[in-house]
Amino acid sequence: MSTMTTGSIAGRSRRNILVVDDEPSMLNYTRTLLEVDNYRVETVTSGEEALHRLQKNPAFDLMLVDMAMPRMNGLQTIESCKKVKPDQRIVAFSCLSDTNTVVQAIRLGAMDYMTKPFYKAELDALLHRCLAGQTEDAAASAADGQEHVESLENDLFFLAASPVMKQIRSQIALVAKVDVPVLLLGESGVGKEILARLVHKLSPRNHHPLLKVNCAALPADLLESELFGYEQGAFTGATRQKPGKFELCNKGTILLDEIGEMSPALQAKLLHVLQDGQFSRLGGRSNISADFRVLAATNIDMPRAIESRSFREDLYYRLNAFTINIPPLRERREEIPLLLRHFMNQFSEKYAHPSMGYSEKLIQACLAYHWPGNLRELGNFVKRFMVLQDETLAISELAEKARGQSLLPSAADEPGGSADLGLKSLVRSLKDKTELKAIEEALTASNWNRKQAAVRLNISYKALLYKMKQYQIIQPRSEEAGARTALR
Repeated sequence: MSTMTTGSIAGRSRRNILVVDDEPSMLNYTRTLLEVDNYRVETVTSGEEALHRLQKNPAFDLMLVDMAMPRMNGLQTIESCKKVKPDQRIVAFSCLSDTNTVVQAIRLGAMDYMTKPFYKAELDALLHRCLAGQTEDAAASAADGQEHVESLENDLFFLAASPVMKQIRSQIALVAKVDVPVLLLGESGVGKEILARLVHKLSPRNHHPLLKVNCAALPADLLESELFGYEQGAFTGATRQKPGKFELCNKGTILLDEIGEMSPALQAKLLHVLQDGQFSRLGGRSNISADFRVLAATNIDMPRAIESRSFREDLYYRLNAFTINIPPLRERREEIPLLLRHFMNQFSEKYAHPSMGYSEKLIQACLAYHWPGNLRELGNFVKRFMVLQDETLAISELAEKARGQSLLPSAADEPGGSADLGLKSLVRSLKDKTELKAIEEALTASNWNRKQAAVRLNISYKALLYKMKQYQIIQPRSEEAGARTALR
């Protein structure tokens, strides 16, 4: 593959770039750097003017938007411009310490960000990512339909072929650079650990350790000593000093897997560690400082756990500076044939087993199956298939499981639902249907005043917003105007 410079890209077909910044000196500096490489540049000094330009001429290949502007700030500008042109490519300019703004910009659809001040080499690299790389990758993907695959350590790999997983990959590429906690949500087996490893790999901390702690695998006392360490004599059996995981992953990343299973007492201690980066070993008298990034993963319903007070609300908001919801495999079925192929190749190499062929009939059986265990179940299926080497048997086993799932059609559509879970899935399905009906009735009775509906349901306003997003409850247009009138 030939290497293409930023200048040659601009020269081949002049790209239109809109620079939005309220500082005249920064506008002139950026314009000069861009025009040297033959870009066609327009500049504006406010978000309002940028929105007007986009409405008048929606043909900009890229927008560079400063975050700190008066009146209509950068975040409002991005949000408004995305409404006018959803596929508009936008880069955020931000101060290095303003991580919250960067995270918000990513959530609103910014494809990249750059800190100010910057040099020409940094701007060139950004333009290559956002213009050349973006266009060529998209064209290649459209041409041959190939997936995006990245190898990770320990025989793990990340695959993105569906639109939602490609979007998640883009978000990870951006948020990995911003040193904030990331909360990974999704059913068991969807690949939360894989995404955590990808975040670490793409982050500036990738040369330091990534340590994983399974919060559900240890009792509370043992988990506390595992995280914070202990001094000699701290308890019976503590014959020597032992550093904890926070201490060991200094400058690195710690993954708190199944964090929803952590005891409330330990959650309180973890909250203080996240706030000031200091802790003490069990039995210790002095504080220890460590620099680490926290990634957390869970398959529990967080708002429900907060309502039942099994999970601290303040800790939740500390952890979810950026949240990634990973869809189950049944919601991205187009990736099943690709995952099947990758698991086959991976296990053939790992176990020195001859590569096995499989028919279209097996692929169709896999596509028809619900996969309640997600990637983990698919991987185990491939292992069993390779051991037994009987495609007919493998297809019949999937068909039998699928028939069992059809006995619980409503449960099959719920997180964790499957025929394997039986009554538990059915109860969860009925409970969610009842909850959905209650929310819709409360919203209707309150004329879609969400705060009043939350009071009627005896839940917090934030919990109601989460539930509406979970069940995809959207306000009917005919009632929208009435709701606004009622709020006046």
